[in-house]
Amino acid sequence: MEKELQKRILSSIILIPTAIFFIYLGSIYFIFFLSLIFLATSYEWLKMCKKNHLMKFLGIIFLLFSFYSSFYIRENSGLFLFFFIILICIFTDIGGYVFGNIFKGPKLTKISPKKTYTGVAGGFLFSLIAGLSFMKIIGSNYLETHYLNTFFGILIISLISQIGDLIISFFKRKAKLKDTGKILPGHGGFLDRVDGLIFVMPLLYLKLFVI
Repeated sequence: MEKELQKRILSSIILIPTAIFFIYLGSIYFIFFLSLIFLATSYEWLKMCKKNHLMKFLGIIFLLFSFYSSFYIRENSGLFLFFFIILICIFTDIGGYVFGNIFKGPKLTKISPKKTYTGVAGGFLFSLIAGLSFMKIIGSNYLETHYLNTFFGILIISLISQIGDLIISFFKRKAKLKDTGKILPGHGGFLDRVDGLIFVMPLLYLKLFVI
């Protein structure tokens, strides 16, 4: 676990500031960044699906919609909300990894043998701490007037993120792969890292702008 954690930390030191830079700039710069991630995740998806042409097609369409949703939310809902969403997903993943490795416990599902119930609880706990702290730090009045909405909103985003993780794990298991790629030391592929976000973003887009 220690070596794996070190690799994750080193990769994150490069990945996180780069992502923040392009998210902050927005506009054409963010489109460029999203396009690179889209190409990387699409390649990993196509490779994972092998000869299942229908799943290849549906997956690429879904990824395209997901990255479009990400751009639309960033451009139309503001920087703070976008960072808020990203933060919840990141800390959901961190909480699941830390709690799952430290406390172990019963396995959640055969789809992803490493997932545990304690990891799920850790994901929810870390996402709440990160989300509420972020709202407090930026001095958002929304937190004071809509505390319960914020609380349950964080839990819902965290839940969708964890479900997304399991869905990608299901396809990895079908393809007999441990990771979607090897480009990110300690993380696997790009699809491994954005598996929660690619499900959170389109659902939030539908909720905020369509439904």
